[in-house]
Formats: sequence, C-alpha cells, structure tokens
Amino acid sequence: MRIAIIGCRGVPARYGGFETLAEELGRRLAARGHHVTVYGRTGFVDAGLRSHRGMRLVVLPAPRRKHLETVLHTLLASIHAAMEGFDAVLMLNAANVPWARILQLAGIPVALNVDGLERKRRKWGRAGRVYYRLCERLAALVPDTLITDAEVIQRYYRRSYRAPSRMIAYGGDLEPPSGTTTLDGLGLEPASYLLYVSRFEPENNPDRVVAAYGEAGLDLPLVMVGGAPYAPRLMERIRELAGPRVLLPGPIYGEGYRELLFNCRLYIHATEVGGTHPALVEAMGAERPVLFYDTPENREVVGAAGLPFRFEGPRRLDRVLQEVLGRAGRLEELGGRARARVEARYRWDAVADAYEEVLEDMC
Repeated sequence: MRIAIIGCRGVPARYGGFETLAEELGRRLAARGHHVTVYGRTGFVDAGLRSHRGMRLVVLPAPRRKHLETVLHTLLASIHAAMEGFDAVLMLNAANVPWARILQLAGIPVALNVDGLERKRRKWGRAGRVYYRLCERLAALVPDTLITDAEVIQRYYRRSYRAPSRMIAYGGDLEPPSGTTTLDGLGLEPASYLLYVSRFEPENNPDRVVAAYGEAGLDLPLVMVGGAPYAPRLMERIRELAGPRVLLPGPIYGEGYRELLFNCRLYIHATEVGGTHPALVEAMGAERPVLFYDTPENREVVGAAGLPFRFEGPRRLDRVLQEVLGRAGRLEELGGRARARVEARYRWDAVADAYEEVLEDMC
C-alpha cells in the first residue's frame, strides 16, 4: 500500500504524541513493505530531509501561530496528497477533519485519529473550543474509519455521537539507552532524580508539579523535560517556582530522552486532557514507577501499576511523593507492574498490526 500520514509536525519525532506515533508506526509499516509518506512542517523538520527510517518525507510550510498552524498545514498536505493518489491516508487530530473530504473526493479513504478531547485544553479561547466541538461532530460523520486511542474517548464518541470507533492505543516498549552522556552532562546519577516529561502547557500542570515538589522538601532533584513554545508566561512562572534542585534542560529527544527515562527514580505524569499519552506508557515500559494525575484516561492506562495523585486533598502530590520515596520495595514493585502492563497492552508491534488492518480494510 501507498500510505500517507498527515496532521503531525513530522519525523524524526521531536514534539509530542502524534509525532511519536508517526515515527513508530511509519517505520514499522515501511519495514513490512508499505510505501509510507509522512508530511512534516517547516520549522520542525529539516527542509532538506527527504527520508527517515524507510519513510519518505514531504515538508510543507506552516505559519507559527497557535490557532492556524495545524489546520493550514494539513490543508496543504491534503491537497498535495490528493494529487499523489495514495491508497489510504491516516489523518491525525480532530481539528483536521474538514480536509478529509479533499482526500475522499480524490478517491482516497481516510482514517482519522481524533486524539483526546482537545477542546478542554485551557490554551484555547471560546472560538477554539467551538471549532473543536464542531470537529468532534464532523469526526463522527466524515472519516471512513474513526480511531480513538483510549477506551474513555471511544465511549465518549459512542455516547455523544453514536459513532463507533476502532480503539488503538500507543506503544511503550522502547529500546534501552546505550550510555549516560545526557545524565553526565546534567550531573545526574542513575536512580537519583525524579522526572517529568511533557510540553509546558496549562493542562499539563508543570507549574503545579514544581510547586508540589518544593512543598515536599525532597533531596532528590526534579528534572522537568519540555518547553513552552506557545506559553511564555507559564515558562516564566515555572522558572520563578523552580529552586536550585529543579533542572530545566528544555526538550530532549531520542537517546537522551531514553537515558533520562530509564534511569529516573520515578516518573511524574500530570496531564489532565487527552487519551493515552505516549510518555506515560513509555515510562511504564522502562519499568519506572509512575505517579499519575487522577483522571479517567490516566487510570485506564496505568491501572494498578502506579499511584494516583491530586493537587489538593489527602492525595496531594507532595504527600504521595513523601510516602513512596521512602519505600524502595514499593517502588520496585510498581516498576515491575508497569512493565508487565506494557507487555500485555501497549506494544508498538501490536499497534502497527492494528493500524495495518484498518488501512488495508479501507482499501
């Protein structure tokens, strides 16, 4: 099959969940003999890069504006893909669903991965939330196949729009790192630090994690991996809250990311919007004990393999941190449970099997 992946920032994966999906899925489909094209954006992908891990890359312009970047880039990519005549397209993000009709009119079936309920993100104003609500309705009607990445999101579309979907989560089985160059550069020792990884956006609560860490009064440093491309004020607040034991190295990808993940004492996951988060399942796959913000989506992913927390009440993050860090046996138990859960539910080869079946069925 000739397959296109549209709607992410491109590969190599250097931003978020959709980029991770494009890379991990695309390279596996390419290895199975499919011709995979991934559409990327200028500013995120080197314009001179033409291929990556067996995937063909097409890099198109995108305005660096929060409200327009995704939809305008996907419009250009959809027009380009329609002229290419692919056998099937995997489109990412519910916001892009209006452009699925361009592809369908060219005779190309479209599978749409809607992600979570994007309209709940605090970064969107009224117009953004209205647009995403409209796109939810269109997502229930337009694509040839609707894909959700968590059972919570699957139930939402079935209950709200009577729309069936194929639930396909993310994988978390990463290759272990081969060295400690990144740790050495940050002055870290294995199992001697806490780790948070996410884009610094309000609904990912990086500022509240830093505040809770300060209240816990811990000796272990906290490494906050991520950046705030659209939230400079939030970045300022994080810097104001961060004491000398909070490290802010910015976004880190690839080998460096895996070094930090596989060697942390525990992983803190604080997102409150979305379905299955790749960083969370990757931390579990690395056999790290995880603390997760208590939402239905996060509970679905972690189950009994981690500890839930809130930012208020008896299960406040600072209290949970103090409780668990003094119990080495408990940490080891949670890490083992996390790894076993990934082996059972979140393997990339199984994810690729499911997507391959969807795309072949549409053809």
